[in-house]
Amino acid sequence: MKVLFLTMVKINSFDDRGIYTDLLRKFYEEGHEVYAVCPLERREKKQTEVRKETQGTILNVQTLNLQKTNIVEKGLGTLAIEYQFLSAIKSHFSKIKFDLIIYSTPPITFAKVIQFIKKRDGAYSYLLLKDIFPQNAIDMKMMKENGVLHKMFLRKERKLYAISDTIGCMSEANKDFVLKHNPSINAEKVEINPNSIEPFIFNQTPEQKEAIKVKYNLPLNKKIFVYGGNLGKPQGIDFLLDTIAATKNETVFFLIVGTGTEYQRVDKWFQNNKPINAILLSGLPKQDYDVLLRACDVGLIFLHKDFTIPNFPSRLLSYLEMKMPVIAATDCNTDIGDVIEKNGCGFQVLSGDLNKMLHCITAVIENASNLKEMQEKAWQLLQNEYLVGRSYTSIIDKLHV
Repeated sequence: MKVLFLTMVKINSFDDRGIYTDLLRKFYEEGHEVYAVCPLERREKKQTEVRKETQGTILNVQTLNLQKTNIVEKGLGTLAIEYQFLSAIKSHFSKIKFDLIIYSTPPITFAKVIQFIKKRDGAYSYLLLKDIFPQNAIDMKMMKENGVLHKMFLRKERKLYAISDTIGCMSEANKDFVLKHNPSINAEKVEINPNSIEPFIFNQTPEQKEAIKVKYNLPLNKKIFVYGGNLGKPQGIDFLLDTIAATKNETVFFLIVGTGTEYQRVDKWFQNNKPINAILLSGLPKQDYDVLLRACDVGLIFLHKDFTIPNFPSRLLSYLEMKMPVIAATDCNTDIGDVIEKNGCGFQVLSGDLNKMLHCITAVIENASNLKEMQEKAWQLLQNEYLVGRSYTSIIDKLHV
């Protein structure tokens, strides 16, 4: 079977580790031909190119800047990418008949590409819903509710849902939200297909862990609470900084690793406040980040308190993979904290509730046996719910009904 995958995420190689590359490798391992289409942003100063690897073919399409850019270029780029992808597919994949087309949100502007492939090839269409737009932009006050842009993107969102044969949601709350706010959708075509990975066993001796801590100027005698990922408005960074400032437990140290629109503001806060219980690092290559993450003790997730959509950050999987307990400080609509607590591998906090946050920080490390138990349950949750085989099976079963 020939599989076409569309994404806004830059794929450098199928060998990279991540929720999309892991899934595409699974399709290859099961005997399918894989083709991925992803952006090649303007800042890279490269033309559209096709690269063939053992596991499949990557079509990098020249686009405007889509990540870490101003809102005007990002908006224009999101609208233009549909036509750029369609033109590139017609040019480079004109003789390939696809059986399955998989695509993720963001963006919601792939409808014309999907319609073309479905009409031309009779392909089955599967949406991996990773982002609910434009409502997330409304929540973050980045778009005016019921304004011209909002109404335009709502039409595009509804069209994308309508042409998708199946919509795979990240969690039960995601599924409920989609059905509640889109009553025209046939409930039978909406299912749970969570973020998933092919886990890697990171064996790290105490000596290696100590060396990593020394390399990154981390204390050797404290528990390292790590936040890794995007530092942007959706993460509610103010509560992260408030948590660092309010934590007086001398056995706790915070490591913040990331990039994003709020990075400079976070960096300025660190320069002005000079916290003795935290360090800020700019984003690291995935391989280096994984090694550093393995030397940490507790994972942190932050989401802005104003979200009405149920986000389910994929960084949870990175923490579970490292057998780390997790504290999730989120809005009241996501169910990621419910999942963590139900499975005994951490705690949830309503973003802004500083007293509860400080209590959970203490609770997660209050005794060694408690920490050890949560570590094992974190790994078990990953094994039970978030292996890439589950996502693959959910998708492939639809073609064999």
